[in-house]
Amino acid sequence: MLVADLFSGVLIFVFGSAAVGKLLRQRQQVQTAEKLRIPWDRYRWIAVPEAAASVGLLIGYAIMPFATVGAIGLVVLMAAALTFRLRIHDSAGFLLGDAALLGLAAATAVLGIASG
Repeated sequence: MLVADLFSGVLIFVFGSAAVGKLLRQRQQVQTAEKLRIPWDRYRWIAVPEAAASVGLLIGYAIMPFATVGAIGLVVLMAAALTFRLRIHDSAGFLLGDAALLGLAAATAVLGIASG
């Protein structure tokens, strides 16, 4: 399904890039960890589910259930991210951005489930 493939591509780019940023300890990632009040030694481990979901979405181009599972994992991850942002009363822009990614992941999961 073309729409699900496009959504998967966006998610692969966003979360694959985020995982690489955490693995390379990019300054922006360290600043986000500090802002969210999560110790870096814990925050960097978020790269694991981000990378796993990205790989699942990529494999999903050939075997759709992998994309569906990857997207569901991102829904859980982004729900947790929103919880942390609400906890620190983060700006509306960050909340809306995370909510948009959660919605995109949810739509991808639903399209995967609907396609069989």
